[in-house]
Amino acid sequence: MSTALIIIDIQNDYFPNGKMELCNPVKAAENAGKVLEWFRQHNAKNIFHVQHISTGEGAGFFLPDTEGVKINEAVLPLEQESIIIKHTPNSFFRTELASKLRENGVTKLVIVGMMTHMCIDATVRAAMELGFESTLIEDACTTRDLSFRGNIVPAQQVHYAFISALNGIYTHVVSTEDFLKQNT
Repeated sequence: MSTALIIIDIQNDYFPNGKMELCNPVKAAENAGKVLEWFRQHNAKNIFHVQHISTGEGAGFFLPDTEGVKINEAVLPLEQESIIIKHTPNSFFRTELASKLRENGVTKLVIVGMMTHMCIDATVRAAMELGFESTLIEDACTTRDLSFRGNIVPAQQVHYAFISALNGIYTHVVSTEDFLKQNT
């Protein structure tokens, strides 16, 4: 059994001065960077960076050829690391991610990234449906405030609502610290 790291959408538009700033993106990216460093030392051949490039009309962020679409320096890919381009929240939908994972004999995933309520949720659910077992590093993910009918739902509540819904059936949720402790 082989394990891969999937780093989802840690891109500049989610950071301060970006077009879709999230809640505490720097801290989440730092934690993702710690997990990335662990993989670089222990499992370098199975690191996959997922980059969202907007193609939809009226998209406000991750626009092609902008600074905001670039992968953030906290998790910048090395030359030998795979970059998967996607255009929807699900990292598997119409991408080569699943086939590349299977080519490498991967059966388990460690997932980090942004936004918890959108791309993380869609990818974790799809991973399970495709037969991959996953671990989600909850503090290496983040999201933003949402609103519905004039009610603001703070980012932390959004984050934990989605994390708690995914935990158990779809994925195993741990912190960065616990992941690193369990794997040293």
